[in-house]
This record gives sequence, structure tokens and C-alpha cells, in this order.
Amino acid sequence: MASADLTNIKSNRSFTKSSAIGKSRTITQAIVRGLCFICAAFSIVATVGIFSILFLESIPFFQQIPISSFLTGTKWEMMGNDPKYGVLPLVTGTLLITIGSGIVSIPLGLCVGIYLSEYAPSKVRKILKPILELLAGVPSVVFGYFALSLVTPGLRGGTEYLTQILPTLSPFFPEFRPANAAAGAIVVGFMTLPLVSSLCEDAITAVPKVLREAAFGLGCTKAEVISKVVLPAAFSGIVASFILALSRAVGETMAVTIAAGATPQLTFNPGNEVMTMTAQIVNVSKGDISRGDIRYQSIFAIGLVLFLITFVLNLIAQHYVRKMAGRR
Repeated sequence: MASADLTNIKSNRSFTKSSAIGKSRTITQAIVRGLCFICAAFSIVATVGIFSILFLESIPFFQQIPISSFLTGTKWEMMGNDPKYGVLPLVTGTLLITIGSGIVSIPLGLCVGIYLSEYAPSKVRKILKPILELLAGVPSVVFGYFALSLVTPGLRGGTEYLTQILPTLSPFFPEFRPANAAAGAIVVGFMTLPLVSSLCEDAITAVPKVLREAAFGLGCTKAEVISKVVLPAAFSGIVASFILALSRAVGETMAVTIAAGATPQLTFNPGNEVMTMTAQIVNVSKGDISRGDIRYQSIFAIGLVLFLITFVLNLIAQHYVRKMAGRR
């Protein structure tokens, strides 16, 4: 009897202890779940807050400037007796820089990511990775003056050389000014190159090795495994790296201002001087303009357009990624 009572006491104690542990785990899970929900809600609230501020602050601007003339106007001239606030020159300047930087950073970054994850020996990877990280840490103002001192002279010299050896194609070669969109796009492309290469490498490395081994077992070559197995499996991560790179290019200011200039004009010629939306916002913000001035209010209208463009591009990219994932 005594031994049976002792056994019952021990079992009750263990049951009580396990119940306490279960309650503690439940409370911990609830706390963690609540913190995760708060973080997710905070990001949503921040996005809505940014949009609300831009929208509310831009209302006084649109009360004086019609939305139609703002969105379709081809001139941006804040000074003079007849100021014009057409956002198209700023939009085209931003698109020239963004698309040009993507042409530079996306293919190069993807190739670097493939090389680091699939081909590079460990010794080469240890050398190349720090160099890319160092490139990501270079201040943007340094890239701007790098464009002025090296990229633009290189573009001019290359154009002159091609004009001499191919005179019949000279009308198709742009004349590069001291500050031009091509130089800005190239340096921004190099600025976003480490981001693309690093994220592409992470996405490719995350592909399970069993997929590679199965493809090799079917007799595929290394190139076939990468192109037909690895890259499709890492497609979502690769596209995410492209989106982040383009978003970084859209928001870049200092390097673009130095390399591409500060003249808003509606042009698609990469050799001309352009001005981006972010550069215009900084240009107005650093001046002695009062808060109620229409020139100051214009930066919120520009910011609203920039926000909507980025938001729509992200939605399109996410839809495309989901569509491709569904096909696979």
C-alpha cells in the first residue's frame, strides 16, 4: 500500500509538472505570436501612414495645379513668372536611370551569383565575396565623382572611336554631355551589383542538392542542371533580388545628381543631362523655401507619384512570381 501511494504521489507530481510546462509553452507561444502580429501590423501601418502623409500634404498642391497638367506636362520649371509643374521629365529621367542600371546590374549580378554558388572554388569565393561587400559599402558620392572622372570620359572616348571606325553609324551614337543619364545608370548599376549577386547566390544555394543530384543522375550536364533545374527552382528569389535592385536604383539620389545632372527635361537620349524625382525632392528640400510655398508642396506630389510607381511595380512582380510558381 505504501509503495502504491508513493507511486501515485510521484505520478501526480509529474502530471502537475507537465501541466505547468504545457501552460508555460502555451503562454510563450501566445506572446511570440502576438509580437509577430504586432511587427506585421506595424509594417502595414507604416505603409498606410506614408501614403496618407504624402496624399494629405499633396492636396494643397493639386488645388493649384490640375492633376492632368501635372501628370501630362512636359516641362518642370519652378522659377520665373510662368512656372510649370509637369512631372513627365522627372519620370523619364528616373526611368532612364532605373532601366539603365538594371541592364548593368541584373545580368552581371546573376552571372556572379551563379559563379559563386556553382563554379567558384572556396579560395576564389573567399576573395571575391569581400570585394563585393566592399563595393556595397562605398559611399554614393564617391560613385558620383567616379562617373564624372572616369565613366563619362570613357563613354565619350568610346563614342569617338566607334564614330571613326564606323562613320555610317555615327548618327546613332549619342553625344555625351559632362553629366548624362548613361553615366548615372552605369554607376547605379555597379552600386546595386553586390545586392543582386548576393541575393542571387543565396537563392541558388538554397536549392536542395537532391534536385541537382537527380538531374546529374539523368545524364544532364552542369550547364543543363543550372539552366533547367537550379534557376527555375530559385526563380522567386532571383526575381526578388531584381526588384530590390530596381527599388534601390529608383531611390538613389546623390550619385545620380552628380553623374546625371540636375536639369529636368523630357528626353530618352542617354547622353543628355536628366533629373530624377528623388533628386528634385532633395533639391527643393535643401533650399530656403517656406512650407506653404507651392514649390515645397510639389515634393509631396512627386513623392506620391514615386510611391505609387514603386507600389505598382512590386504588385506586378509579385503577381508574375506567383504565376510562374503556379506553372511549376
